[in-house]
Amino acid sequence: MSTSIRDLFMERVRKIKSYEEAVSLMHWDLRTGAPRAGVPQRSQTIGLLQTEAFKLTIADEMDEWLAALSQPEAWEQLTPMEKRLVEVMKRRFERNRKIPSEMFQAYVTLVSEAESVWEEAKKAADFARFQPYLEKIVDYNRQFAELWGYEDHPYDALLDDYDPGMTVHKLDRLFGQVRESIVPLVAHVKNSPQPDVSFLKQSFSKEQQREFSTFILKELGYDFDAGRLDETEHPFAIGLNPRDVRVTTRFKPDDLTFALFSTIHECGHALYEQNISAELTGTPLAEGASYGIHESQSRFWEIFISMSRPFWNRYLRELQRVFPGQLDDVSVDQFYRAINRAEPSLIRIEADELTYNLHIMIRYEIEKQLIAGQIEVKDLPQIWNDKYEEYLGVRPSHDGEGVLQDVHWSGGSFGYFPSYSLGNMYAAQICAKMKQELPDFTGLVERGEFAPIKEWLTERIYRHGMMMKPEQFMQQVTGEELDARYLIEHLQTKFGELYS
Repeated sequence: MSTSIRDLFMERVRKIKSYEEAVSLMHWDLRTGAPRAGVPQRSQTIGLLQTEAFKLTIADEMDEWLAALSQPEAWEQLTPMEKRLVEVMKRRFERNRKIPSEMFQAYVTLVSEAESVWEEAKKAADFARFQPYLEKIVDYNRQFAELWGYEDHPYDALLDDYDPGMTVHKLDRLFGQVRESIVPLVAHVKNSPQPDVSFLKQSFSKEQQREFSTFILKELGYDFDAGRLDETEHPFAIGLNPRDVRVTTRFKPDDLTFALFSTIHECGHALYEQNISAELTGTPLAEGASYGIHESQSRFWEIFISMSRPFWNRYLRELQRVFPGQLDDVSVDQFYRAINRAEPSLIRIEADELTYNLHIMIRYEIEKQLIAGQIEVKDLPQIWNDKYEEYLGVRPSHDGEGVLQDVHWSGGSFGYFPSYSLGNMYAAQICAKMKQELPDFTGLVERGEFAPIKEWLTERIYRHGMMMKPEQFMQQVTGEELDARYLIEHLQTKFGELYS
């Protein structure tokens, strides 16, 4: 094998990754305070840079290099990392080659601008302002599905972009199992006495909320030398590279829990990316195995760690210290029950753990029908409101708390939402395995000793980045394929105890 081919291939991979890092930084800036007047030009710049990276992935020489490196003699000389890189870049080449470059640039420019339009439309609760952009975005995604191809359902082509190997057939089965189990639980909870949550709805200083969020990030192991905490409308984490992974949150003056748990959620994403092996830096492998696996880590730290009773046995007194006089009379049991209150609501990112998956199923059903052409964008507000009434028994009073509440569609992320529920399932299954191998799991959480937990996750998941496919990860970590029963058993046990 010619060494130069391997070198040229690696050089190209790192160049593509550098473009992507620059674009990620621009996206972070757009969502954390860039001047509104600069959005159109910034969108053009993002579109241009992403198109350049796109062209590099589908160039004729990339095709030649991938073919040469895939030959048996050459393949045997590659390291495991290089072999996986060839697999990942070949898949990216095959998908991207089917999309004309001018179509890709027009699409990237559109979604960059659409995100700011969505933000304005949401604040004004005015779907009509966002509708023309969303119609174009949906049309593009329908075209992408046809260009990429699929066996059974056009939505499969989009799902595969976020969770390779996931299909409508598999999701219908997994979601069906969860829905069948949690709907009776939700009905029971609706008819049960609810815990007092009034002490969570006081006026809480933004500066003190930031202080406690920063404290908890450090306690969980987030490295501020390799990251930072900023504010945004819709919290997110973004990894530029393993040594620069940023988290954002949103401080609400009358809600202590929103910023706290959204910060911890994003911390879970960040811990994953900060602990990816250094040798993968500068390549597409320095990312999560899939969006579902990535989401499993944000949900693990948010749900299985920070919303547990042992966690607050340790940290309630710290919270009381930061907010003197406001929570002094609240017991651990009262606080634990309040933060785990389950009640059907309108907003996904504020939803409780029990009803959260129903929010995802609504979006899944809508996306599936949209991409298949069974419904149209103009009808979304009505469809959205009807489904919320059907699934959760609540109905939005305006589009800001309804169809406009999520940022995802403005960025063209069709196929992303199912990853949230998949993340819950992965997290429950991974946590069950961890408890077997770390018998003192509860004690570690109660003492605030998270290093052994983070080390367990780093060894089995984090450091590997995208070296394996999602199903390979689950086999390696848990010894079995994804199984919804772990999440179902967790929810039945936890909320059975909370609501008798």
